[in-house]
Amino acid sequence: MIVADTGKLAAFELDPAFPGDLARKVRLIALDVDGILTDGGLYYDASGLTMKRFDCQDGVAVKLAQQAGLVVVIITGMESAAVEQRVRVLGIEEFHSGIFDKASVMQSLLDKYGLTWDEAAYAGDDWLDLPVLRRVGLSMTVCDAQPEVRGLVHYVSRRGGGRGAVRELVRHILAAQGKLAELLDGWASK
Repeated sequence: MIVADTGKLAAFELDPAFPGDLARKVRLIALDVDGILTDGGLYYDASGLTMKRFDCQDGVAVKLAQQAGLVVVIITGMESAAVEQRVRVLGIEEFHSGIFDKASVMQSLLDKYGLTWDEAAYAGDDWLDLPVLRRVGLSMTVCDAQPEVRGLVHYVSRRGGGRGAVRELVRHILAAQGKLAELLDGWASK
């Protein structure tokens, strides 16, 4: 069992199934959007514009990962103005949309940052994500992902896509790297 001890703040238990040994190497976290940062639903207004629902807890997770010095990347198959806006708000500099060959984009990003596949984590939920999930050092998905994906990854979240799953995954990575308690104490003392 991994327990985060924050000193003044209450300790909390992390999932013992999470592969902390793999997470300690992570320097880059790449995320799919639909089904990971959203619930995968597509909402259309009367004029045909697509809307998406994002979870605020996942947004905080992105900011925590950035604060901890991790590179956060978005690689998504769909192009969406709503996603572009969310990415801007979160300050994610590496945003790649309309991508169907995610492994090539991931390789380019790893080259750009001087990292190896073992130093990357990826969260995806569908078949399009499989080529990346099979290569990264830490592969993750959500509990409501496609069964073929759930059967392949190192870790499956307890929370669903667009419902705080990214927060759960980032919390585990930061705890494994020994950064979570310090970040929490920093936020609590502001």
